[in-house]
Amino acid sequence: MDLFNDDINDDVQSSEAYPPSGDGGFADVIIPLAVPRTYTWSVPERLQAQVQVGVRVEVELRKKRYAGVVKKIHNQKPDAFEPKGILNVLDATPIIHEQQLQLWEWIANYYMCSEGEVMAAALPAHFKLSSETILLFNEEMGEDFTMLDHDEYLVAEALLIRKELKLPEVQQILDTSHVYPVVKRLIEKRICFVWEALKETYTAKKESFVLLNPVYDNEEKLSELLNNWSRAPKQMELLLSYLHFMKTEGEVSKTALLKKSGASDAQLKGLIDKEILFIEKRAVDRLVNLPRNIEIDFELTPAQQTAFDEIKAAFTHKPVCLLHGVTGSGKTQLYIKLIEEAIKKGKQVLYLLPEIALTAQIIRRLQKHFGGYIGIYHSKFNQNERIEIWNKIKSGEMKIVLGARSALFLPFVNLGLIVCDEEHDSSYKQQQPAPRYNARDAAVYYASAFKANVLLGSGTPSVETYYNTQSGKYNLVELNERYGAGALPSIEIVDTKPIFKQTKEKVIIAPALNEAIEKSLEQNKQIILFQNRRGHTPHHVCKVCGWIPHCRYCDVSLTYHKFKHKLQCHYCGTVYPVVTTCEACGSHDFMKLNFGTEKAEEYLQELFPKAKIARMDYDTVSGKTAHDQLIQQFEQQRIDILVGTQMVVKGLDFEHVNLVGILDADSLLSFADFRVNERGFQLMEQVSGRAGRKDADGKVLIQVANTQHPVLQFVKAHDYKSFFAFEIAGRKQFAYPPFTRLIQITFKHKHREIVEAAAQSFAESLKPVFGNYITGPAEPVVNRVRNQYLMEMILKLPKDANLLTRCREMIHTQEAAMHHHPSYKSVFMVVDVDAV
Repeated sequence: MDLFNDDINDDVQSSEAYPPSGDGGFADVIIPLAVPRTYTWSVPERLQAQVQVGVRVEVELRKKRYAGVVKKIHNQKPDAFEPKGILNVLDATPIIHEQQLQLWEWIANYYMCSEGEVMAAALPAHFKLSSETILLFNEEMGEDFTMLDHDEYLVAEALLIRKELKLPEVQQILDTSHVYPVVKRLIEKRICFVWEALKETYTAKKESFVLLNPVYDNEEKLSELLNNWSRAPKQMELLLSYLHFMKTEGEVSKTALLKKSGASDAQLKGLIDKEILFIEKRAVDRLVNLPRNIEIDFELTPAQQTAFDEIKAAFTHKPVCLLHGVTGSGKTQLYIKLIEEAIKKGKQVLYLLPEIALTAQIIRRLQKHFGGYIGIYHSKFNQNERIEIWNKIKSGEMKIVLGARSALFLPFVNLGLIVCDEEHDSSYKQQQPAPRYNARDAAVYYASAFKANVLLGSGTPSVETYYNTQSGKYNLVELNERYGAGALPSIEIVDTKPIFKQTKEKVIIAPALNEAIEKSLEQNKQIILFQNRRGHTPHHVCKVCGWIPHCRYCDVSLTYHKFKHKLQCHYCGTVYPVVTTCEACGSHDFMKLNFGTEKAEEYLQELFPKAKIARMDYDTVSGKTAHDQLIQQFEQQRIDILVGTQMVVKGLDFEHVNLVGILDADSLLSFADFRVNERGFQLMEQVSGRAGRKDADGKVLIQVANTQHPVLQFVKAHDYKSFFAFEIAGRKQFAYPPFTRLIQITFKHKHREIVEAAAQSFAESLKPVFGNYITGPAEPVVNRVRNQYLMEMILKLPKDANLLTRCREMIHTQEAAMHHHPSYKSVFMVVDVDAV
């Protein structure tokens, strides 16, 4: 997660200005493909007035068509090839701003990917048309195509019959290759929408509104109707209710009318059949329309006010500031005050969170203070919702966006502040697919393009960020007391070795934790229990020979999920039936080692049958709203004990929790990773921070066998500074970030011998220049995933911008050479800069 601050500063100063638009015979266009360089097309004279930087254009490459984004307009004809002409211009005004194009270029350069891959991650699906695009008919629009022109009608009719079409089929229907403008208009009119693989797909949101027949707009006619009403008294009541709501509210939706009047569908249908009322379907805004006002109903404590003043003063010296506030210190209230100031200055604000799950609780707090000024943006929203937010940001109408890392790509016009909450969280780093960017670090660059400020917030800052404050690159403001003068929770280490020696089984709930849970339940308090494994049993072991069922596609053991009664691979997701016979010795006798959240939940239900117990992990909150529903149930005290994975750790605020239990701290401190101490400290300190946040003494019990691990002593004392001093010394001794820059290269192939030879050959090619900085290649701990064998190589480079640039160039060159080698051309290579 190391941020190349020197490189960022250089890029900010030297980034070439993008010419806005105007005459130019050629255009560099970004298309959503992993093309190493931006390809060039010619601009026909008929389109020169329309082609601008940031608009989408229709282009063709190897007989496939794409909607690409114009990056640059110029008059330099390429020497190596004859450029084809741009076919169409799809936008009247740019959909991408200059600062976004600069961000795309920086991400592509820094994280060693293509701008096309960045574009594919940045744009909603509706903006990314290509020959492979599939159009789906929007059933809610019905069959009324009277508002369409001839070409639109032909495509809409085909969609009505076929339900989906690919763009080449649209070309056949219209008997022309120039179909992108027609498709664009059909999308805008909600006749169809774009289906994108591996993403949730929703239809356009429509709502039925009830309208009065215009015949009865005349008061005399309406009075005559009411005075001569003889039958169907329930319909009469419904009609009177409708007239009342129409007068008071202006427009009446079908749902609201039936709910408020207590009437039935049949009664409404009777009025429709009599042609007194009729139904009209309208497209409605998916975003909640709240009043656009600012209501800050709290005062900062003296400690918070001091921190607030220090942050504002810090921003006058450096644009990036770290707020190191202990858990429960009220950092969110400081964010709200800073957002208020930015909004009053007419600026836009981006509030980043590491996980989608966290947005549910935070948005309720922010909407209370900022109403309609704020919106949410993340990948769980369907494409139509994302388009609406995109357009509101681009027009400047929406002032505040709360979102996960993808919100960084929104087209802000006047960005003044980025808040990066829980900045230490590894979820800010995109893993698959490219671009493998860190949203926190990219936010620092993006803010520089607007001359905006960045506030990084955390109770357990990343080692790299805290080091940047110590070296003077970032400002540091500390908030060392909890909101309301509450004390940090007391921490007790529970030694599980004696219990294991007696029972010979992994300890789930030790007697000390059992007693503490009983006491909390008696006090009507809530409990959070943290276990960093989901499922029921991670290891299903033969008692006779020790054989463990493994995934046939990955080199990992299968986890037993009792609710599904299946074995599952947590790497590729493959599900297997439960094994009853050992494949090695034929025995039918299996034992279950270790435990996950599912088994912990089951065990708790046996221990505390009267308690309401719930589980929060990937298996229970996979739906769009499932996490929010579970959070609200816990907030409302409809759940007594919540057991979960890292989801329960991150930034959640519950009033009635006075006990937190970490069920297996050994699993947090035993990974083969140089960040293991940092991650262990952060997870334990963060989950501890959920206890005793509101006027109550909190208690944390950590169950662990290795009680002498040094990190435990720092967690017990809530001592981040001592932990940092301990950790930074080790990082310096072994040349790890922040003292070096890590580039991890992973090679993948279905044959072990080929991937080993390719990785070794690649390493040999780099050794003449970078031999002292190379570790590996070697097999990772999990050396086969999805039937692909893996080899890894790590470069630990000193902080030298020129050396890094040279290394990037050599990696690209050697990758191209490897793929030209007849034996290695099918080897897939992944480059991960600042790997986590």
